[in-house]
Amino acid sequence: MKRVIAIADRAASASLKLLVAVNVLFFLSFLIVLLFTAGKAHAVIPTCTGADMMSALQKSDPATYRKIETEAAATLNGKGLLWKLEKPGENPSFLFGTMHMTDARVTSLPPAAQTAYDAAGTIIIETTDVLDKQKMMTAMLKEPDLMMFTDSTTLSSLLSPDDAAAMNSALDARGIPPLTVAKMKPWLLSAMLALPACELARQSGGAPVLDVKLAEGAKASGKTVEGLETAESQLRAMASLPLAFHMKGLVDTVKLGDKVNDVNETMIVLYQRGETGMFWPLFRTVLPGADDDKAGYAAFEETMITSRNKVMVDHAMPILAKGNAFMAVGALHLPGPEGLVEDFRKAGYTVTPVGL
Repeated sequence: MKRVIAIADRAASASLKLLVAVNVLFFLSFLIVLLFTAGKAHAVIPTCTGADMMSALQKSDPATYRKIETEAAATLNGKGLLWKLEKPGENPSFLFGTMHMTDARVTSLPPAAQTAYDAAGTIIIETTDVLDKQKMMTAMLKEPDLMMFTDSTTLSSLLSPDDAAAMNSALDARGIPPLTVAKMKPWLLSAMLALPACELARQSGGAPVLDVKLAEGAKASGKTVEGLETAESQLRAMASLPLAFHMKGLVDTVKLGDKVNDVNETMIVLYQRGETGMFWPLFRTVLPGADDDKAGYAAFEETMITSRNKVMVDHAMPILAKGNAFMAVGALHLPGPEGLVEDFRKAGYTVTPVGL
């Protein structure tokens, strides 16, 4: 239990929202790699560390573990990564929840998902901009104020001396000179610090996250690849949250330090089990500060998940109407009353889990 309690720091709630954002914004991981690690050679990939928080909790505090399980079980459509989409007059398609990571446990599709992917004529991902570096650069340059302070503001000017020193120390540990990010918006830096060193190293070494692996494999086999959003719209969504929220996220992410490895490991383990409805109950339970920031959680979910779900459904419908599509988006978009599974049902589809 001590390890779980160590993670259950009130200061961690905002940083975990940003960690989750890495798995909600498909474009974000590529932006981080492009800005921070592109061109760096990693002869040796750092060993991934981290413990499964749920496993530790089950042994040390069964009552709390059962509480999380109960809340997760009550989450609508909270279990399952692969869903079949059926509508009269259309050939069936599939909806699959991804994790924007390079870990081999993530990038190896479950058998049922692999079968659906292989048989699909069209692959749909969140944004195809990530497959074109020129488009990525264009998105970054079109609205520079989304990512950079364009006035006299610097990150350090918004931090206390102690927090600025802690941030600089964390950057030095990652091999990033603090001066190179002095004008960077805090959300982007926070998201980078929220990723394990091993994941950053794999991505910067060219290893594709699951979504890119699916898209590149589809192109190689002659399938059509479609996107639902632009990189620019994803950037705008993240940048639209209040600066105070992002600054708190940066400070808290620095404080979280190596504990982020435990959170990532737990997310991967839950993902493998298809427990998409367990992420938020787990974090709310082991992070007491989350209860003090319900408004922040609500704003985050509305901006980063719910609103984008509506856009995804609207843009997916004409593609799905052609039939035989495999739609792969972040798994956190699937569950809940405002999740994609339920949104597609509201749009007239029969949506059933596959492989459960």
